[in-house]
Amino acid sequence: MNYANPFQLGISLETGAHEEDTARGTSATPIANRDVFDETRDDHFIRRDGKVFAGTHLIIEVCNGHGLDDEDRIQKAFQDCVDECGATLLHIHTHKFSPQGVSGVAILAESHISVHTWPEIGYGAFDVFMCG
Repeated sequence: MNYANPFQLGISLETGAHEEDTARGTSATPIANRDVFDETRDDHFIRRDGKVFAGTHLIIEVCNGHGLDDEDRIQKAFQDCVDECGATLLHIHTHKFSPQGVSGVAILAESHISVHTWPEIGYGAFDVFMCG
């Protein structure tokens, strides 16, 4: 089986992803030549205050939570989040673990929402990334 190598993404264990800011700045197609600040581009990047970025990333930790073992409730939370954000839902997939816990992902046209729960300690970790 062929596994993707994270180092191909410009990430190293010593420097992390920030290495890209300096070492990878010698790209054959510099970002300045790609008109990323052109707001008419249909690339779903966010342009704000002179900066361009891929999206907004929220990490949400639920502590002392209830209902974290309820797969239907997790799916409803995904749907509520999608509706509130005005996002485009493509697919929801969840898995109920035995004896407890739920993991799931909502695939959106704009990106994703994921969750992993540990109901035995009342903990849930949500990851929400929204492009554009």
